[in-house]
Amino acid sequence: MTLTLVTGGTGHLGRDIVDRLVRDGRRVRVFARSPSTRSDVDWAIGDLATGVGLREALHDVDTVINAATYSPIARRGGVRPIDFFRSPSAVDVEGTERLLSLSGKAEVRHFLHVSIVGLDEATLPYARVKLAGERLVRASNLPWSVVRAMPFYYLLDKLLAGLVWLPLWPTPTTLFNPVDTSDVADHVVACAFDGQRGERPEIGGPEDLDLVAFARQYQDARRLHRKILPIGLSEAKARGMGFVVSQGVRGRLAWADWLQRNAPGSRSAA
Repeated sequence: MTLTLVTGGTGHLGRDIVDRLVRDGRRVRVFARSPSTRSDVDWAIGDLATGVGLREALHDVDTVINAATYSPIARRGGVRPIDFFRSPSAVDVEGTERLLSLSGKAEVRHFLHVSIVGLDEATLPYARVKLAGERLVRASNLPWSVVRAMPFYYLLDKLLAGLVWLPLWPTPTTLFNPVDTSDVADHVVACAFDGQRGERPEIGGPEDLDLVAFARQYQDARRLHRKILPIGLSEAKARGMGFVVSQGVRGRLAWADWLQRNAPGSRSAA
């Protein structure tokens, strides 16, 4: 039976990808800095940022799904001034380059890279780092695929939660369609094993709404009452900030349903 290596397999998207692979009866190895408690996968301990353990992790691997990334904004759930000037590249650029090189030496048959919709026009340093890593994949001699996804619901939830202490929420009116990681995982796994290669259909959520509408649904679900101040952005500014509407595949789970499933205190939110 073939073996699939998942990097970033302990993150939100990575866990969903691993769940789909296991559900489909595939052999899975997760490359992570520390193992979780699940025993239905193989664990390879190491660090993509340094390369420690990576060569051993690729032994006998046929397919690599690279879902690893390092976003300071996502980790802290908020934006700081430094995020407009620089973003670490050790995982997304140097780590991707190292993973590609060692995957070639290990004769990996398919390298699938998870990326972000709209990177070509995005201006934030993290987006430029992600684009640099994606370009390395596209230039590789490996059989590769790139799947671009819209920002995830859990990130939107964290960002809006960071505004709760404010009585007034300045909120852009531009349209976009964030998506749930479970829908992205279904699409990624399908693309990994359908025999096709190259640039694959990007994936976004089912609803094209402005951020004001997403914020109001969030407040309704969390029983909050805050005044929202709509802010208009030019199309160029919106695209530079990553506010785009994806083309291609659409997920099924709506934002309001995600909020209900992930209400504070619910099992899925734990």
